[in-house]
Amino acid sequence: MNISTFDLNLLRVFEALMREQHVSRAAERLSLSQPAVSNALNRLRELLDDPLLVRVGRSMQPTPRALALEAPIRAALQQIEQSLMAGEAFDPASSRQRFNIAVTDYVELICMPRLVERLSRQAPGIRLDIRHLSPSLPAEALDKGELDLVLGRFEETPARFARRHWMSETLQLALRRDHPQAAGALDLQTFLKLRHLWVHGGQTRGMVDQWLGEQGLSREILYTTPNYLQAAHIVASSELAAVLPRQLARHFAALLPLQLFDLPFPLGPFHLEVVCLAQRQRDAALQWLIEQIIACGQG
Repeated sequence: MNISTFDLNLLRVFEALMREQHVSRAAERLSLSQPAVSNALNRLRELLDDPLLVRVGRSMQPTPRALALEAPIRAALQQIEQSLMAGEAFDPASSRQRFNIAVTDYVELICMPRLVERLSRQAPGIRLDIRHLSPSLPAEALDKGELDLVLGRFEETPARFARRHWMSETLQLALRRDHPQAAGALDLQTFLKLRHLWVHGGQTRGMVDQWLGEQGLSREILYTTPNYLQAAHIVASSELAAVLPRQLARHFAALLPLQLFDLPFPLGPFHLEVVCLAQRQRDAALQWLIEQIIACGQG
């Protein structure tokens, strides 16, 4: 294939088709007519000698050749876009950009009210679309551009991603205010006698149980949930105890009949990070948003 005669606009069509796997939706994404996208797909099939997308029911499934081309073509298009944008000034006050961010319910409660307030003053036209964050880094969604950044706690991050520290947190124990154990001091023996609720966040073992296991100890967990926000309400109306991030625990202790205790063993802090594709470090708008998020973690 002679790249000098290859219509590079076809790559934008290919990327949209791979993202949507539907001709009409790809045409809408590109602001093109459906016949124009169908014609471009036929040209791609001829040039690459592969059907690329095969109709299955109402959708189209990519062939192995298309799947092999998807990541490098998307990366090349993103690199071109970032190179062209590198010299452009970003004006928050006039921007109407949309950002897709994945967070946990806990991070959304702690960060997003502060961030929305900052944006309402500095960048009122920016739109945030918040999605639920899975326990592991959603690398594929970041690679495909389905997410602009994620905000959470990650054990491992591949080298193609840039990481920025956002906030450090510690843990506290929450009990109902009139819980039988709420009147006295919380020592390790008392902690182990409690009946616990565990917010697992998709993990198989959290910081508390890892520490207990290292000491040859264990606690009784009677209820597990992926949701921090519901956990606080359940604890406030039951005899269960829950270990919660300090800021979240203090937030709900001001609203619900909860009493908070420091843990009777040394866990230390955990750290939350903002993660995006490293190649997007030259995206002025995204970097501006990251700076606002970091400022919210410090405030």
